[in-house]
Amino acid sequence: MNAPEKLAFPSMRDRVSAEEWQVRQDLAACYRLVADFGWSDLVFTHITARVPGTEDQFLINPYGLMFDEITASSLVKIDINGNKLDDSPYPVNPAGFTIHSAVHAVRHDALCVMHTHSLNGVAVSAQKGGVLPVSQQSIFVLSSLGYHGYEGVALNEEEKPRLVADLGDKTYLMLRNHGLLTVGKTIADAFLNMYIFEAACTIQIRAQAGGNELITIPQAIVDGAKRQSKVATKSQGGMLAWPGLLRRLDRQDPTWRD
Repeated sequence: MNAPEKLAFPSMRDRVSAEEWQVRQDLAACYRLVADFGWSDLVFTHITARVPGTEDQFLINPYGLMFDEITASSLVKIDINGNKLDDSPYPVNPAGFTIHSAVHAVRHDALCVMHTHSLNGVAVSAQKGGVLPVSQQSIFVLSSLGYHGYEGVALNEEEKPRLVADLGDKTYLMLRNHGLLTVGKTIADAFLNMYIFEAACTIQIRAQAGGNELITIPQAIVDGAKRQSKVATKSQGGMLAWPGLLRRLDRQDPTWRD
């Protein structure tokens, strides 16, 4: 049996700005966390982050690497059309960046866009009722949630206006029969938003599997969720949990920082 391939990437640390290196490390950490939490779909989804100081440059995963293999230096820099801006030997998945480029082009407040195909997320996306107000997690999602109908594998440029219209100024987007999407002002925010989205879907599927009538949360409580979220996170958003998540990764395998 052949020995497994050992991946090695030249360090980008001294070839980019300190600001870009920080974003690279945070984005690599985000990929590792998605793998750790079991949300990855082999190599087929994406998390993107805008390169600091630019409007049209982004970092994305090298297509073909598992999420638990990604490092800060392996991330690929691309333009708004998905063209590579560095000499990475790996390609970029065009279907994935169709979605991300559409969001980045209009949501300049979003440094990071996350997209997953988790089993529970796809299961809820296939339900006509979508996310139901049946958990504390769900009220935060429902306070800023859009839905986008399935139009096939995301390769059609003509789909972009409809997708961004369905997202609007919201934080969460459910892609019908497809998966989940979140945005964030920081990578930490986008991750926390996805954690909450995934939790809401998982709880809903498990609650429905119990077979009993579900208790729904009143709309008045959903309407106050944004204010309650700021109180719960001390207005720090994802940064409240992010340092602890990085320590978790370091205990497992600190190579994401390279």
